Amino acid sequence: MKKLLSILLLAFMACTMSMAQDFCDAIAQTIQEAKTLVSQGNTSRALNMLKRAQNIPELKECPNYSRLADEIRRIESRQQSSSSGFSSPSVGQDLTITANGVTFTMVAVQGGTFQMGATSEQGSDAWGDEKPAHRVTLSDYYIGQTEVTQALWQAVMGSNPSNWKGDNLPVEEVSWNDCQQFIEKLNQLTGKKFRLPTEAEWEYAARGGSKSRGYKYAGSNDIGSVAWYDGNSGSKTHPVGQKQANELGLYDMAGNVWEWCQDWYGSYSSGAQTNPTGPSSASRRVYRGGSWYGSARGCRVSNRGYNPDLRDDVLGLRLAL
Repeated sequence: MKKLLSILLLAFMACTMSMAQDFCDAIAQTIQEAKTLVSQGNTSRALNMLKRAQNIPELKECPNYSRLADEIRRIESRQQSSSSGFSSPSVGQDLTITANGVTFTMVAVQGGTFQMGATSEQGSDAWGDEKPAHRVTLSDYYIGQTEVTQALWQAVMGSNPSNWKGDNLPVEEVSWNDCQQFIEKLNQLTGKKFRLPTEAEWEYAARGGSKSRGYKYAGSNDIGSVAWYDGNSGSKTHPVGQKQANELGLYDMAGNVWEWCQDWYGSYSSGAQTNPTGPSSASRRVYRGGSWYGSARGCRVSNRGYNPDLRDDVLGLRLAL
């Protein structure tokens, strides 16, 4: 009798587990169908389908149930972005682009919602201006696989301002305004609409976007595996892409050179935001990521740097689109 009951119990558990997997698969399929509808311009149908799925009681116990809400927020944020004039591309495959003979890669970043700022893994290393941690939702975008190299800057600008010279080294000694001039010329050459990433886009990408594993640095909790910093740089920059990439396949988001962002520097608020672009005006611009000269603490994904507008051999840039 006990053996029979054990068999029945195991059969029931197997059946239950199979049903649970079916429900999880249904959620994944619903999200994929919603993405297809959005790509076809049927945003309203996609939202209706996702919201109906949210109301099915059996799905609420699935581990991936929250992805329905995430996808709804992502679609609604894109709608809001379009109505507010924020331009977000339709992101698919990574882009390979050539400008005056120099080729570079832009990595596709799927938008989503994340906690920006002093999250728990930052611990006591977090500075006051990283607080409070707050909820941010971003639309899709592209970001440079590496920092802008000296070869690309030279190809676009016809000169190289860097202290250390080498085609595959990150360009440095560039101010925020220098970056704007570079981007303007690059856009003329390519017909694209490159820009600097917003501070939120930079941090989301550094954290690994929707693939984030919650690391302290971009791609690892081991600073040495992902960054050139004062502990291993030999007091100089290094060719881009030599260290381990992060979850999105991005290199040197920690260390090597700081990277200018588009935003003015300002204090965080606790409220949720969608596609934030920073204060409307201020006196200092944001840069992120730390450098060859700085400490591990400065290379964390949430650490913030700022300056009015200077040129320095610790400062470079990464493109967004």
